[in-house]
Amino acid sequence: MTLGYNRLRGSSALALAGLLAACSSAPDSTPAVEVLSAAPLRLALEAEGELKSAKATPLLVPGEQWSRRQLVWMKPDGSRVKAGEVVARFAADQGELELSKALLDLQRNALAKASKQVELETMQGRVDVDLAQVATDLSIATRYADADLEMFARNEILDAIQDQRFLGTKQDVLQWKRGQATERGRAELAVLDSQRASFDLNANRRRADLDALELTAPNDGVLVLSTDWSNEKPKLGASLFAGHEFATLPDPAELEIELVLPQLEAQGIEVGQAVELHPAGRPDELLRTELHWVASAPQQRGGRGNPVKSIAMKAKVPAELARERGWVPGQAFFGRIILREAESALSLPNVAVVAENGRRFVDVLDGESVKRREVKLGVRGPGRSEVIEGVEAGEAVLLVPQAPGDRT
Repeated sequence: MTLGYNRLRGSSALALAGLLAACSSAPDSTPAVEVLSAAPLRLALEAEGELKSAKATPLLVPGEQWSRRQLVWMKPDGSRVKAGEVVARFAADQGELELSKALLDLQRNALAKASKQVELETMQGRVDVDLAQVATDLSIATRYADADLEMFARNEILDAIQDQRFLGTKQDVLQWKRGQATERGRAELAVLDSQRASFDLNANRRRADLDALELTAPNDGVLVLSTDWSNEKPKLGASLFAGHEFATLPDPAELEIELVLPQLEAQGIEVGQAVELHPAGRPDELLRTELHWVASAPQQRGGRGNPVKSIAMKAKVPAELARERGWVPGQAFFGRIILREAESALSLPNVAVVAENGRRFVDVLDGESVKRREVKLGVRGPGRSEVIEGVEAGEAVLLVPQAPGDRT
């Protein structure tokens, strides 16, 4: 048994040594190449987008500007609505609180005005009492002052004359004080009336704000919910601000599809290029049209946290075709932008191209040696590019360019 086991182990060792020897043999050094040949060429970019209306009626969140709203009900996105139909309802807890504050300010103003009127009437009453007392004392003093000098002692006459002058001056002061109190009271009441007008205006604004909690459609159309800065559509329970766009009612007579591509992929996009479009999930409903608008500058999409900038482009859609196929604004579409179409052209993979100082090079297999050659490219696609000069049909181009030290 031991001898058999040793023989088996020896056979296994020989087999393993053979495998290792086979693995250690030099690999095939033939590089991967592509032999160029003239063939039909079609370079295209894939993009996603949605059907929109070139003209759309914006539907704004109702209420006073910047007042907060909470969405409590809305019709589904893409619903067909009639003119005057309610499309969304809102709640405004903050608005109710602001109205309560405005009504409280009105009550405080009314109490302040009533208190001021009582204070003014009390002050005027006190001055009137003092004036009446002074008038009585002044009449008595006047009587003594005009009496026969022989009937009274000299000191009594002098006191009467002195009282007459004092009481006359006091009467003038009291009348001035009464006039001042009246003018000041009127001014203070006018300030309170002005405040009340301001509080009334604020309360009426709050009432009007609370009355505007329903959003209605101004005309017939298809409801398309708008997206916010983070590319999110309104959801139930969301907090919105009055005056912001909630949705749109597109005009079905003028439709277009907006496509979006990352900035790095959108090189070479131009107005007039052909584009093939179809709804998401319906490749059989193909539409071939052309781009009529391309954004002049990239924009950030998908929220503040997305650093990728994109280029938007638009292609018109015949309204009759959209009606016939049941396409509606807001529907997702896929597009294929045709960069270059030719019955016969040379092209090569982008991985085979080396860029150096604004020039393009490829490695060409010439017998057993590799030569680097400068080429001139035409339209560049996502995977292949048209080649105009530098190589000819029948030449073999390395798919993986070699390092300078590896070329012979």
